[in-house]
Amino acid sequence: MMGKISEQTGNITPGLVTRCGIYSSVLLLIVFGIIQAEDLHLGGYMESPELRERHSTKELYRAAYGACHQLVKAKKCAPLLVRLGWHDSGNYDGETKSGGANGSIRFEKELGHNGNAGIPSAIALLKPIKDRYPEISYADLFQMASAAAIDVSGGPKVDMLYGRQDAQSDSEVPPNGRLPGAAAPFHKAVGADPTELAETMTPAEHIRAVFYRMGLEDVDIVALSGAHTLGRAFKDRSGACPMASTKHTVDGPGTKGGMSWTTEWLKFDNTYYQELLKGEKGALDPELLKLATDTALVTDSEFRVYTEKFANSQEDFFQQYAVSHKKLSELGARFDPHTGFSIEGTQGVAERVVSTNYKK
Repeated sequence: MMGKISEQTGNITPGLVTRCGIYSSVLLLIVFGIIQAEDLHLGGYMESPELRERHSTKELYRAAYGACHQLVKAKKCAPLLVRLGWHDSGNYDGETKSGGANGSIRFEKELGHNGNAGIPSAIALLKPIKDRYPEISYADLFQMASAAAIDVSGGPKVDMLYGRQDAQSDSEVPPNGRLPGAAAPFHKAVGADPTELAETMTPAEHIRAVFYRMGLEDVDIVALSGAHTLGRAFKDRSGACPMASTKHTVDGPGTKGGMSWTTEWLKFDNTYYQELLKGEKGALDPELLKLATDTALVTDSEFRVYTEKFANSQEDFFQQYAVSHKKLSELGARFDPHTGFSIEGTQGVAERVVSTNYKK
């Protein structure tokens, strides 16, 4: 019989030799990275049009990720790109299922929201990459750039999922006021009018209102706050920034001036938490920024547990940050395929983290 070892002679029949040759060739293609094991199935390899399309899409996304890497290195723009990704996803409301990572921040209506000063510059930086890779949605590109910025700056790799679908018009722009405020009096950040002031709201209550509305938890709040290790605030954009320039920012790079939370504000590490604890002891550099919402991470007992943990262990911080950033990047996103897909290694289609808890 074809394809079997003869019970009488012990010889391999021609059918088996042919198939062994095919399988050996396929194995070599896998070993040398020409195809990936995930693209194999019992009927052969790369037979399915869907698999072929997914393979080429992942390569395109990897190329775009590399372009984001090069942009961050060339322009020193990591803080701005992280902020872009966060502000596109950080207006999600878990109760109404509105807002989130859908690229709506590119519309003028949303660019005019409180907290979005400077965001047009980030979108402009990404335009050449969007033009080169038009197949990639704005929603995916904004989140991709934020993950690449963290990576280039020395932070953890975020196992980002892709396939987000874009908002098609500014009718999908959520209400103004869902992003966190910098100083009292704080706005409610929830409900039909998130801009409504809550005169007695404390800094800890405010940031919990913002993040709980999205379905995130205290550990996510503290971990994501650690991204303040990157970047600066500017006096002309934020009333909470007391100095126009400091010894750490006077020479840039990029736009000169502003106040940073750390001395090396283009390096992603756990210094932010260490500076917070120094400030509690009166040892904080007076030319470093510390907002009321930063101080809350030390004065609130539940936040403090994580602040101390991340100050003492950069490994713990990086591990949690990658998880929390991933959660944030997927809030409100509509994925196609509905599970999203990964471009890391050979994981292929991965399971999406979905945050469904809404806390009041």
